[in-house]
Amino acid sequence: MIIDCHGHSPPAPAAHEAWRRAQVAAASPAEVPPPPRISDDEIRESLLTGQIALQKARGIDLVLFSPRAAGMGHHEGDARANAAWADLCNTLIHRVCTLFPERFIGVCQLPQAPGVSPATCIPELERAVRAYGFVACNLNPDPSGGRWSDPPLHDRYWYPLYEKMVELDVPAMVHVSSSCNPHFHTTGAHYINADTAAFMQFLTSDLFRDFPTLKFIIPHGGGAAPYHWGRYRGLAQDMGRPPLSELLLHNVFFDTCVYHQAGMELLFRVVPVENILFASEMLGAVRGIDPETGYPFDDTRRMIEAIPWLGARERALVYAGNALRVYGRLAGQMRKQGIAVPEDAASDGAS
Repeated sequence: MIIDCHGHSPPAPAAHEAWRRAQVAAASPAEVPPPPRISDDEIRESLLTGQIALQKARGIDLVLFSPRAAGMGHHEGDARANAAWADLCNTLIHRVCTLFPERFIGVCQLPQAPGVSPATCIPELERAVRAYGFVACNLNPDPSGGRWSDPPLHDRYWYPLYEKMVELDVPAMVHVSSSCNPHFHTTGAHYINADTAAFMQFLTSDLFRDFPTLKFIIPHGGGAAPYHWGRYRGLAQDMGRPPLSELLLHNVFFDTCVYHQAGMELLFRVVPVENILFASEMLGAVRGIDPETGYPFDDTRRMIEAIPWLGARERALVYAGNALRVYGRLAGQMRKQGIAVPEDAASDGAS
């Protein structure tokens, strides 16, 4: 079985995106139009001809599916507006999971806003998990969209949300939204900057001493961390911190959204296989064909299959076992949706 832990909704129906633009532009709540009506047929058509067709072609069985990351736009609205937007986006994802329960399980968008306590996100997180069966959230470490005005992820500012994540047994994927800073291209710089910044924030803190079961997935192959693993090991040593294996690797995981063979092999040479989760971010940042290989840049399974030193056990962990272990509610939700949980993967520590 192959579980893709990093899937985003493709461009939603036009009415959905138009509603957000109107909401942000409205001078008062009274001027916000009612939510759009989107039919099941519209949702089915957009997925069957795009996302699901590619899943079938690439042998991906299940996707942990969240709203479009660049569309979260936490810097565009205030707490009230972003709460309504998160509700709408998560409800749309829930409808996708209801229409295709064998293909998708939900991951929620949080209603973050710059300078607003993450505690305000707790009701939406609880709703998504308890009512919709979602198994994780996307946590934006910079809801200001490139200004980095909120405290770092190890600050106690975030602790109320972490306490709820631990209670619910849900991990967070660390994922920024679009960039409003012209210095940082959204997908080429802002995303990777955030991944790297989050890793360093975790390294310099005792967050996981306070929350020993808290789990984060750093996407896009971990940003710069695997490439500069020696730098981070050395910094930890200079600071008198424990080795990375003790300090971080019980709580921090990386996905395989790396879009060239050499980079993928580097990830697997540096990071323990138990800390790598399969992902493609399919229909995400890069959608074209790599002229050097003739294959899509985001066909990450093909690259993993081409790594000669990976055995059957290692591939089983990356493809499903690690996800079932990191996402504590995943196996139970799969059973609820009629998806068989692979026994070999579940036996590797899945709850």
